[in-house]
Amino acid sequence: MPAVEHLLFDNTFVLSPQRSMYWVEEQTLILSDLHLGKTGHFRKAGIAVPQAVFKEDMQRLFSLVQYYKPRRLIVIGDMFHSHGNLEHDFFLKWRNDFAALPIHLVKGNHDILSLKWYDTAGIEVFKDDYCINGFGFTHDKEEADCSNHRYTFSGHLHPGIALPDGRRQTLYFPCFYFGNSYAVLPAFSRFTGIYTIKPRKGEKAYAIMKEELVGLGY
Repeated sequence: MPAVEHLLFDNTFVLSPQRSMYWVEEQTLILSDLHLGKTGHFRKAGIAVPQAVFKEDMQRLFSLVQYYKPRRLIVIGDMFHSHGNLEHDFFLKWRNDFAALPIHLVKGNHDILSLKWYDTAGIEVFKDDYCINGFGFTHDKEEADCSNHRYTFSGHLHPGIALPDGRRQTLYFPCFYFGNSYAVLPAFSRFTGIYTIKPRKGEKAYAIMKEELVGLGY
């Protein structure tokens, strides 16, 4: 599982092309924008999205937990996409296999399931932000007070970056984005679009190209 280390305030964050981040010192796996149940939501609306998309996302999550063996999982919002459907039931079965793993969810705009459902799933929910040793986690940094964080991790944007291919065309890739005071993680689900970002001088991005991360300094 090829990965890249990114250092922040003497802490090591391992970035994976599987759209995840592992915080070494805290033994914590961090993801954003899983949108579990989105394919089922589309199918209920009559749009023929194959369930294989959801199953592939769940298999990647399973593999990451098996590989890193984290002591906690943090999801920075939009863990689920909408109201309950059969894919949420499938998640509960997956959850039973990892019942001892604490899951902390910072709610996103799509996390609209009832608190009772999250409790049944063994998910601790945080409304606006969650903080560990000065590192903050919030879904949308524009809608949260991050003044008490020395550095903030967020999601929501589904960041991507545009790169020329050398043949007068532009290719678009999901990416990790690191600014001076905050980072934006890529959407974990591959069934999402991307929002093109334009890093400024002194910032860093890591483009996800198939199974490889390519660091880009500005």
